[in-house]
Amino acid sequence: MTTIHFYWDIGSTNTYFAYHLVQPIAAKHQADIVFHPFNLGYVFRSQDYKLMEEPRAKLSNRRRDLQRWAAHHNLPFRMPDQFPIKTAMALRGSLVMRQWDLEQPYLDALFKAYWEANDASIAGPEGLGRIVASLGRDAEEFVSLCDSDEFKDALAKSTNDGLESGIFGAPTFMIDGEIYWGKDRFEFIDDHLAGRPALPPRQA
Repeated sequence: MTTIHFYWDIGSTNTYFAYHLVQPIAAKHQADIVFHPFNLGYVFRSQDYKLMEEPRAKLSNRRRDLQRWAAHHNLPFRMPDQFPIKTAMALRGSLVMRQWDLEQPYLDALFKAYWEANDASIAGPEGLGRIVASLGRDAEEFVSLCDSDEFKDALAKSTNDGLESGIFGAPTFMIDGEIYWGKDRFEFIDDHLAGRPALPPRQA
């Protein structure tokens, strides 16, 4: 069975769409999805990149284009009032929930809260605690684990492992060592999973 490695950050608009669009393709090809939290805040700081300092016209067009994607795919996306937000705790939370076999339900609720329900409280313990409690786990234990060195180190490792593998942004998919970046590469991903990749494998 083929594995799709999915590098994500809840603070990425395009990751919201990629999260929803990759799942039916994975199901179609009976592929597994392995989620890798990828701390874009850390990556952006290390690259001295400031998203909101891009040209005003580009930011305006991006917002309009996101609305177009939402309408085309019939997704209840809305741009949150508070954007961007800090995402490190939410990212660490996915690793905590993984140990309880609740990673994907957590991600489902996380993306819905921020990108559909305009709930920026998922940046911190209050909002995340509500999600975790709704999934039947103790919110205080969850927050304690999120704040522990173990899970801080685990997120740092997930991000740095991605960087060392050539991942530079989110959403990114890696399949058989091939990198597909963005929410608009699913035609290529579909072909790859069907055994007809557009390019031959990379040479070592």
